[in-house]
Amino acid sequence: MAAAARAAAVAVVVVLGLEVAAALNTDGLALLALKFAVSEDPNGALSTWRDADNDPCGWSGVTCVDGGGGRVAGVELANFSLAGYLPSELSLLSELVTLSLPYNQLAGQIPVAITALQKLAALDLAHNLLSGQVPAGIGRLVSLSRLDLSSNQLNGSLPPAIAGLPRLSGVLNLSYNHFTGGIPPEFGGIPVAVSLDLRGNDLAGEIPQVGSLVNQGPTAFDDNPRLCGFPLKVECAGEKEDPRIPEANGGMNPGAAAAVGRPPRRRSSPTVPVLAAIVVVAIVAGVILQWQCRRRCAAATARDEEKESAKDKSGAVTLAGSEERRSGGEEGEVFVAVDDGFGMELEELLRASAFVVGKSRGGIVYRVVPGHGPAVAVRRLSEPDDGDGGSDSGWRRRRAFETEAAAIGRARHPNVARLRAYYYAPDEKLLIYDYLSNGSLHSALHGGPTASPTPLPWSMRLSIVQGAARGLAYLHECSPRRYVHGCIKSSKILLDDELRAHVSGFGLARLVAGGAHKAAAAQSKKLGGAACALRGGGGALAYVAPELRTPGGAAAAATQKGDVFALGVVLLEAVTGREPTEGEGGLELEAWVRRAFKEERPLSEVVDPTLLGEVHAKKQVLAVFHVALGCTEPDAELRPRMRAVAESLDRINA
Repeated sequence: MAAAARAAAVAVVVVLGLEVAAALNTDGLALLALKFAVSEDPNGALSTWRDADNDPCGWSGVTCVDGGGGRVAGVELANFSLAGYLPSELSLLSELVTLSLPYNQLAGQIPVAITALQKLAALDLAHNLLSGQVPAGIGRLVSLSRLDLSSNQLNGSLPPAIAGLPRLSGVLNLSYNHFTGGIPPEFGGIPVAVSLDLRGNDLAGEIPQVGSLVNQGPTAFDDNPRLCGFPLKVECAGEKEDPRIPEANGGMNPGAAAAVGRPPRRRSSPTVPVLAAIVVVAIVAGVILQWQCRRRCAAATARDEEKESAKDKSGAVTLAGSEERRSGGEEGEVFVAVDDGFGMELEELLRASAFVVGKSRGGIVYRVVPGHGPAVAVRRLSEPDDGDGGSDSGWRRRRAFETEAAAIGRARHPNVARLRAYYYAPDEKLLIYDYLSNGSLHSALHGGPTASPTPLPWSMRLSIVQGAARGLAYLHECSPRRYVHGCIKSSKILLDDELRAHVSGFGLARLVAGGAHKAAAAQSKKLGGAACALRGGGGALAYVAPELRTPGGAAAAATQKGDVFALGVVLLEAVTGREPTEGEGGLELEAWVRRAFKEERPLSEVVDPTLLGEVHAKKQVLAVFHVALGCTEPDAELRPRMRAVAESLDRINA
């Protein structure tokens, strides 16, 4: 009733305003409705909103459309402690692009009429006192790219229509409200590039494993106690706990059955066995939790004591606090900043928002956004369990990890992705790199979430493959160990803001293999191309050199000549614009291009059609074709060294 009375009062004021200020245009009158709906304006934010003006373009917080006409394009009044409500007259602002009213004290419901704003691109009502449900017609905001309704008192279920917003591309923040129910499967259709935040609600059930929801990090769903499933470390009860009930019940002794008062004549009732199972599970869980608590407290005490004793001995940035702890037992944790300029603490890293940007059998890659400073890429390694839980085995695994991570960290080249820090714990292994926002060469050539709608020009393609070759040549020669990358693909060549190439994934095969059986660990220093590509499936096999595909090739050690072959396939991708499996006639790309050159077919039939307009690049494209065919010679002995490949590409002037 009070809200209706206020709305009626606003309507009366607007009508009176027409008599007093007939010159003020419609947009100005709509904003006056907002001013009259504000009951408290302690900072005088709306003091310049006068009905005597011809239009609202000079009012504080208001911007107008270029070209005159007095049409309002933006209303931005953040952090002015405005109290009141949102009037439905805002729907008259038909040219409105931005409505930003965060950090105020606006209450009531979001007016349904606001869904008529067809040009609204950014709606920010965060940190207010808004209540009720999100208008069901929010899907009609066809231009909306950014929506922030966080930290209000909104309730009801999440509207599936939000997922259908066609231009949503920036932020979708519904955190810290009172939304209930499950996450609609339609939310899987939200683009991966959208920053989704559903924290701090009362959502329940399993997170749907569909679409972009699979690529979200756990922080997007935190503080919803009844949510379960990936990426949260909370198992859903339905599938895994029910089968355990009969087993737990069957293993109980008669004394335990008597303790819960189960009469012999009521064995047909399922309730008592279930309760008995719960009691047993609760007791076991309590014992385990108590043991874990004692174990962690003892470890923390030991770390604190060692930190005090190591203050004057070591400057290493580790959680253990000293070199003595680093060489300690299985329980030791290690956090090492390989780069002196890396200032992020482990606590900040683990608490920051994380978004999944890539997955492979070697682990998951997150984009981690700290509270301050640039984003970083964190690779969480997946590691097979070798079944050996002895302390000596744990110590050896940790030392092997540190040795390989240190070797990766020593690789310093402008065209190699730089390891900034690493973290080791018995149940968690992280590698931290700079985050490169332009995705990979694969997405630039073949499309993806970070791909530009404009085809990659030839000069940029040439520069990228030249940089990749220089980075690989460095890796092959920077150590007497004659490093092998072992998993070269176009998706492993990352691009920074200036589209410079950074070879990523170096050393991952050794780190992942290092935790497997000893037989596999014995090969870990050279394991790479065959294992990486063959287990990757799909198009990954096309990057594998012929000698690694023969019987037994999957177990053979990777070679530098195998890296040269894989880079040759990447070169062919760059000049043809095709995936490595997209040769004609069922052939892989390398075999198809080789046949086309043997048959002397026109270059226009092989080269990427988007490059045909760059006539000046014809000789350069042909030169790269010849380098690529040399790299992919079936006989490994005929392939050049990576240094020679890099020099040949550098001689092709862009």
